[in-house]
Amino acid sequence: MSDLTSEVIEAKRAALALAALPSETKDRALEAMAAALESHKAGILEANAEDVRDSEGKIPPEMMRRLKTDAGKVDDMIASMKSVASLPDPVGETMDTVELDEGLTLYQIRCPIGLVGVIFEARPEVVPQIMSLCLKSGNAVVFKGGSEAKRSNRALFDILRDAAASEGVPKEAFVLMESREDVSEILKLDGVIDLLVPRGSYSFVKYIQDNTKIPVLGHSAGVCHVYIDGAAELQKAIDVTVDSKAQYPAVCNAAEQLLVDRKIAKFILPRVADALIAKGVEIRASPECMPHLLGLPVKEATEADKSAEYDDRIINVRIVDGLEDAIAQINTYGSHHTDCIVTEDRRAAERFIKGVDSADVMVNASTRFADGYRFGKGAEIGISTGKVHARGPMGMEGLCIYKYVVIGNGQKVADYTGPHAKKYLHRHIQKKLDLGE
Repeated sequence: MSDLTSEVIEAKRAALALAALPSETKDRALEAMAAALESHKAGILEANAEDVRDSEGKIPPEMMRRLKTDAGKVDDMIASMKSVASLPDPVGETMDTVELDEGLTLYQIRCPIGLVGVIFEARPEVVPQIMSLCLKSGNAVVFKGGSEAKRSNRALFDILRDAAASEGVPKEAFVLMESREDVSEILKLDGVIDLLVPRGSYSFVKYIQDNTKIPVLGHSAGVCHVYIDGAAELQKAIDVTVDSKAQYPAVCNAAEQLLVDRKIAKFILPRVADALIAKGVEIRASPECMPHLLGLPVKEATEADKSAEYDDRIINVRIVDGLEDAIAQINTYGSHHTDCIVTEDRRAAERFIKGVDSADVMVNASTRFADGYRFGKGAEIGISTGKVHARGPMGMEGLCIYKYVVIGNGQKVADYTGPHAKKYLHRHIQKKLDLGE
């Protein structure tokens, strides 16, 4: 058995202890971790600067943007950690209570998944995000970050693990892998790791899904749309489109596709394009858009652009024949991640919400709001575009499952069978599990 496998098995054992920690201990640990990030900010930035220097010219520009960490990003990590500390503890929450019979009660109780494996690329902020969510939800975690961020990841991991341990959290609950060979090894540990969460490009997520028996919770490509409806207000449409594309283009919730209702294309297309170009965005447009974009530096789009995820300052623009055509194109060419409508028509908004099959649907709001921290989840374990267990930006609810607890007083199933069987009540009641009653 390798040293890594031994560490992972130890983390699995530690998960049981972590699941039983009181809320107060977990919250004190999170506050200590936030304070440690503040006091070690200079060291974190120095480690990241070394990673950036080593990666210059070796990784794509969008990956470099994710890798770079400044003081503002560290402040965001601290705020996120404090936000998780302020959230209610999900562990032990009573989700549902059913009175099966007098004195025989069934409780559905929220509990941790156990040991979570997180594999990610180029984003050092994932370490504090995941560690805080896993700690609060009672899960142990095994990390594997990209080699391009190895110093940043190690600095953050050591700072956070030591701070948590100072408040009584078992250090064994957190494991950081650092070699590429480690990934192949943990993909085989389906009897130990309960859930894998890959964070990175679509091809990266697909590779993980195709090479393990461990359940994988990930997202497909981030092909997000903004649809400007015929009833859109001009400035609102410009503001939402520009923010969705240009606020931070190298992430999966940035808009890649802009659809414009044919009825207003002549009027709105040149104004939206002007605003995007002013932010350094390259416009790739369908042939029927071109007459409305004369004089602007626009490239003609190809068929492949309809489903492209650029992760860069590029957007594909095309004209659609109204709301139903927009919905059909989003469901056909999109990735069921995040899609937006800009409209002042309430019925159009309702139809869009019902018709678009995506994890996140925005009405008159930027696609960039599709984020665990912005959704009030404290931080984000990842984004799921699937339809099993969790969907969309995942906070602690995505790290929890449930168990059933039946409290009785000597009841037997035999009494509920046969010609003189007792009847079940199956009555849902508002009652929390309290073993001290």
